[in-house]
Amino acid sequence: MDTTIHTDLTLWYCTVRLVYVLSSCFLPFLCFSGAWSAQALEMSVGKIPFLQAVNGSTVTLPCTYASCIGIENLYFNWQFNDNGTMQKVCESVIPSEGVVPDVTIFRERVEFVGKNHHNNVSILLLNITFEDGGQYTCFGRNPKEHHKNHSAIFNLIVVDELREVDNTLTIIIASAVGGAIALLMGFMLLKNFTLFVLTKLEEKNKECLVTSSGIDNTENGLSGSKADSKPTPKKK
Repeated sequence: MDTTIHTDLTLWYCTVRLVYVLSSCFLPFLCFSGAWSAQALEMSVGKIPFLQAVNGSTVTLPCTYASCIGIENLYFNWQFNDNGTMQKVCESVIPSEGVVPDVTIFRERVEFVGKNHHNNVSILLLNITFEDGGQYTCFGRNPKEHHKNHSAIFNLIVVDELREVDNTLTIIIASAVGGAIALLMGFMLLKNFTLFVLTKLEEKNKECLVTSSGIDNTENGLSGSKADSKPTPKKK
């Protein structure tokens, strides 16, 4: 093998090996420092952090956790903001992922339904009352990430009955937009049809002009006509 090629391959292998070693060494550090794209510990109550429910119904307060490097003895709790005073609803410690925690409940009509399936730590409120309405906080702390903690807030609104949404304005706007689109499409179709007709008429006029020109040339005895021509006299 050529010496130059062998040297290039050696340098390439050493570079790849160095990148691999460095990434293996610094990956945990990046995860801990938060520089990695995935956050460390994150508690989430979903994309819509509120719910309007009827008095006397049963509702679920959703919460899940996520961790860059996994969990170990993850502590979590639910708290209720009672006029500025935070009251514990429930709490527990999850030894590791997939383990169903033993949850301690501090309020009546509360049930832990997450079971830690898919990192789920949601709770269920049974037969809610107006006093149950307010702000709930889902809190977590992960010792494996140097006790990194995070929380998410969910708002519960308790009402007598759910009001019917008046869709009149929405229907009017949708009808107006639909009518405008239909009118525009009709205009475009009419425009295209008109252009098509005009193009055909123009082609027909050109054919008529060509035909008329050929007839005139024939009648005037021009070149290309059918008029008899005298034979060329022969030289003696």
